[in-house]
Amino acid sequence: MSDTDSFIEEVTEEVRRDKLYAMMRRYGWIAVLAVVAVVGAAAYNEWRKASERAKAEAFGDAILAAEGISEPEQRIAALQGIAASGEQSAVLNLLLATDTSDQSAEALGKIASDASLPDHFRHLAMLRLAQMQNEAVTLDELRGMLASVVVAGAPYRVLGEEALAIAELQAGEKDAALTRLQALLIDDEASGALRRRASQLIVALGGTPEAS
Repeated sequence: MSDTDSFIEEVTEEVRRDKLYAMMRRYGWIAVLAVVAVVGAAAYNEWRKASERAKAEAFGDAILAAEGISEPEQRIAALQGIAASGEQSAVLNLLLATDTSDQSAEALGKIASDASLPDHFRHLAMLRLAQMQNEAVTLDELRGMLASVVVAGAPYRVLGEEALAIAELQAGEKDAALTRLQALLIDDEASGALRRRASQLIVALGGTPEAS
């Protein structure tokens, strides 16, 4: 390589370096801003997780403290005094619905009607509401109440089927109840305990449990 070629190469490299530095001076703030944004987002995400964890722990501690109160009225008052929203409110209302009072029905109704909650909360509330109904509620009304609970894939489908079988028995529809109970015996989603209950009911009604 001649001295001229070497000189040209050095000049070219120097020009490239000057252009690079100029671009860094002109646009370097963008890279700095991007780094700050990434670090800031990561820090905020960690803070948010820590804050949510702390709130969940505080909620759990408050629940345990309230449940540790032996006096029913004081326990209910303590539960009602706990601040909650979303799924935490659903948990609170389920804990408050411990009897067949109007207050319990109201708590369950709030869960059942809240479309923002996951199905496992809403369907559990619907199931409990159906079990609380008295003779003034017709079988068709109960079937309507449990319609979404007993659809395929629903979290408490088999429990809903059991509740409907009992309601059918109470309404005098023995054949319908037996058919539903027999179906539960061969239902893959039914637990062993549920199948035993279904089998006992079938025998009590004079039927013969089908082999599962």
